[in-house]
Amino acid sequence: MTGEGRIRAADAGELERLREIERAAGEPFRALGMAAVADDEPPSHAVLDGYRRRGRLWVWDTGAGEVGGYLLADEVDGAVHIEQVSVHPDRARRGIGRALIDAAAQPGVPQTLTTFTQVPWNAPYYARLGFREVPARELTPGLRAIRAHEAELGLDRWPRICMRRPGGRAAPAGGGPGGAGDAGRE
Repeated sequence: MTGEGRIRAADAGELERLREIERAAGEPFRALGMAAVADDEPPSHAVLDGYRRRGRLWVWDTGAGEVGGYLLADEVDGAVHIEQVSVHPDRARRGIGRALIDAAAQPGVPQTLTTFTQVPWNAPYYARLGFREVPARELTPGLRAIRAHEAELGLDRWPRICMRRPGGRAAPAGGGPGGAGDAGRE
């Protein structure tokens, strides 16, 4: 999958580690003049635990119990919506983000996400994984609501888009939790 690591469901005791990963993954945004993104507070323990309890929180584990990345997913208008994928910079460029995204995939079900267009490890990265921009006229009600909420949060100070990967991808053998197999912070 990603060398020595594996994808698995998160444990309740790992939530603070996920917040640390989120903070570290946000730091590279400073160099792009996006300090507000870098300074954004990670999801709370309660939010992360809600995803965990619903089976919508995957982590990448080194195999020795150290978590180096995570993904949060929702169901939005019949698609698996990637709410957040973050990989610690010390683990970047090893296929961990791709493995997390593939682990959340469900065969025959599209995946969606929202992201920054001009951040190299955002929209251009997702395009390499098979995601394509969803034109504004084709946004589903749920994606329109997500984009409106992002605008309320001020994220539209930088160009953002919705992206979709049709049909998702089949889980790799021994795939991730829920039967589903290097992105930075979005």
